This record gives sequence, C-alpha cells and structure tokens, in this order.
Amino acid sequence: MEGVAHTLLIEECKKISATGIDSVDGFTHSQIILSYSGGRIIVAGSSLKIVAFSKGSGAFAATGEITGVKYAGKGIKLAQKLFK
Repeated sequence: MEGVAHTLLIEECKKISATGIDSVDGFTHSQIILSYSGGRIIVAGSSLKIVAFSKGSGAFAATGEITGVKYAGKGIKLAQKLFK
C-alpha cells in the first residue's frame, strides 16, 4: 500500500489504538470509521468512545466493546457504510 504505514492494536477487545490515521470520518456508539492512506478502517462494537485522536501525528485510540474491524479500500462511499 502507498503512503504512510499504519499499525492497529486491539487490547482484550476493550481498547483499540492505531497510528497512521488521516481522519475520523464518522462515529456512533456502535461504529467508528477511520481513513488512512490505503482506504478506510471500520471498527464495530458497542459503547465505543474515542479517547484520543491527533491529526498531526496520526495517533488514534478508542475504548468500548470491540466486536470487529474491517478494512475497506479507497472508493467506498461513506454513506454506503453508514446507511447499509
């Protein structure tokens, strides 16, 4: 993949942290949509809460009950994911 490398770490399905994140495109208590150089990362769960995001460094962290993570390539429209 092009661009900046990224990392993704999930701890005991309760905390997720990532680097190389460009933006937070959307969030609810059950879903967070992140953009990185290769596309989007969709985090699913319940009681999700963003605890940190730095656009400058690309660092991201959230807590809650994490049930899944899905990678979506570039070109996936945000509205398609939110109103599925």
